[in-house]
Amino acid sequence: MARIVQARGGVHALDEAHWRAMTEEPATNAPPQDRLGRRLHDLRISVTDRCNFRCTYCMPREVYGRDYAFLPRAEILTFEEIARLARIFVGLGVRKLRLTGGEPLVRRDLPDLVAELARIDGVEDIALTTNAALLRAQAPALRQAGLRRVTVSLDSLDDAVFGVMNGVNFPVSRVLDGIAVAQEQGLRPVKVNMVVKRGVNESSVLPMAVYAREHGLTLRLIEFMDVGQTNGWRLEDVVPAADLVQTIAREFPLEPIPPAYPGEVASRWRYVDGGGEVGIIASVSQPFCGACTRARLSAKGELFTCLFAASGVDLRALLRGGATDEELEAAIAGRWRERGDRYSELRSAETRGLRRVEMFAIGG
Repeated sequence: MARIVQARGGVHALDEAHWRAMTEEPATNAPPQDRLGRRLHDLRISVTDRCNFRCTYCMPREVYGRDYAFLPRAEILTFEEIARLARIFVGLGVRKLRLTGGEPLVRRDLPDLVAELARIDGVEDIALTTNAALLRAQAPALRQAGLRRVTVSLDSLDDAVFGVMNGVNFPVSRVLDGIAVAQEQGLRPVKVNMVVKRGVNESSVLPMAVYAREHGLTLRLIEFMDVGQTNGWRLEDVVPAADLVQTIAREFPLEPIPPAYPGEVASRWRYVDGGGEVGIIASVSQPFCGACTRARLSAKGELFTCLFAASGVDLRALLRGGATDEELEAAIAGRWRERGDRYSELRSAETRGLRRVEMFAIGG
């Protein structure tokens, strides 16, 4: 049942969960915990739903073709709105911000947003996830604005294989050039995310590891995940984490090391010879939901508490309806306290049939 509320600027209909979040009084001023005792610590901010790639595991080109209608500019949060919400999230315990998309570098004047976020007291880290196609031109301004690190998506060093994965035949050399510029600008350590899909690019794992070792990069191997509804996910297409580790360890012995911080999603492995480390993100074979501290803000201002969520809380309606910071904080904290998400731990034929938001809408 929807409830009608009056806020400055208009009248809005809120669902029952949103109403409770707005009206319940928090018990203390401590950072909120969800129903599984997880605190809010990381915020992923999608600055656009647009992307210049059509990666098969995110935005397959047969679904998102030339005529696909992305969000109109008026529906996307402004930088001022993003910064205001980020301040509120930081007040609730967030310490790490990551800008995502779509492809965040297609959003005009992105360094201006980075500068705004860098001025927020309490922010310890600002990072960016990008396909690096536009990174050469923007890296200097982003670094000067306060960006600390970048994570680059690259699924193979072979142009033919990478072209299949990115859907637009974008050349590997231009991604590597973007990585090199990021390193030159001090955006370190650069992490490289590689989604591994059986029958497509698993033969690229070892060459990617060799390249990462030689160039001071941290390679992170990601199991192909059933995010959204359109990527054609099948369990048989997943290369399990144990196989990925073994592929590298046969050539370069590895040993496990502890997480860098509570809630880190990648399991960490160190080369025994001191040649760096590898991360494994194993949402399918080794779910890590129990320690998840992430919230996601979509480009149109919806709060999602899980990558596999079906729906979010509309913060944009509150922002543009004249809600106070206190009202926004109550809505965010209330939703986090209600959170019980652990999709990867519950994954089954039944859960896979549920509607899920597409990854490009909320960031990976």
